[in-house]
Amino acid sequence: MAIVGYTYKRVFILNVVLVICVFLKGINCQSNGWINARATFYGGNQNPSTLGGACGYENSYAAGFGVNTAALSGALYRGGEACGACYQVLCNRQLDSKWCLRRASVTVTATNFCPSNNQGGWCDPPRHHFDMSTPAFFRIARQGNEGVVPVLYRRVGGRISGGVRFTLKGHPNFNMKMRTNVGGSGDRKRAWIPGSRSPIWSPMRRNWGANWQTHFDVRTQTLSFRITLLDGKTTEFLNVVPSSWKFGQTFSSSKQFS
Repeated sequence: MAIVGYTYKRVFILNVVLVICVFLKGINCQSNGWINARATFYGGNQNPSTLGGACGYENSYAAGFGVNTAALSGALYRGGEACGACYQVLCNRQLDSKWCLRRASVTVTATNFCPSNNQGGWCDPPRHHFDMSTPAFFRIARQGNEGVVPVLYRRVGGRISGGVRFTLKGHPNFNMKMRTNVGGSGDRKRAWIPGSRSPIWSPMRRNWGANWQTHFDVRTQTLSFRITLLDGKTTEFLNVVPSSWKFGQTFSSSKQFS
C-alpha cells in the first residue's frame, strides 16, 4: 500500500506542476523538457535568403539553415552563444486554441537577436521569446494571426547536410572566423586554432554572434580548428583551410558533429 500511495502522490505532484506550467503566463516554467515561451514573426515581405542578423550569418539560407530561423530574446541568445542552436517549437493550444494549429511543430535555428526595449516588450528579460521567420511561424499558427502566440519549446539537434563550414573574415590586422552548418547542439562554447607555422592550439574568443577571432596573424598558413559545443562534444578539423586562402572565402570540411 505504501508503494501505491507513493505512486499516487508522485502523479499528483507531476499534474500540479503541469497545470502551473500551462496556466502561469509570463513564467518560463519547464515540464518534461518543454519550456513555456512566446512567439511572433518578422520578415513578412522579405526573401528568407536576405535575412542576416546579429549572429553574423549574412545569408542564413546559404549558410545551411534554410528558412526556418528565429531571433531569440536575450535570455536565450546569451550574448551570441546560442547562434546556430536548434529548437523544436510547438504552439500551446491549451492557452490559445483559436490561433494554434493542432499537433503542429517546427524546428528553428537561432540566427538573430531580438533586442529588449526595457518597456515590458516580449523580448525583455527574463522572458523566453522567439521572433520567427514567417515560414516557420505559420507552420504552427493559423494564417491571419498578426500578433503573438504562446509556445512550448525544447532544445534539439539540428538536421545538417554536409560538413562544418569555415568562413574567413576580417583584414590583415584583424583575423576572424565564422563557422556555419554546425550539427549536434549547434551552439559553440569554445574554439581553438593552430597555424601551420604555429602548431600550438591557441584559444579563440567570440567577437560577436558566430564570429570568433584569433590573437595572432594566420595569413598564408594552413588552418585547423578545434570546436567544443555547449553539450561538451569536441571535434578537430585538421588542415581544412589551405594556405592560399583569402578573406571572404568559405571552406567546407568532411566532418560533422553527430
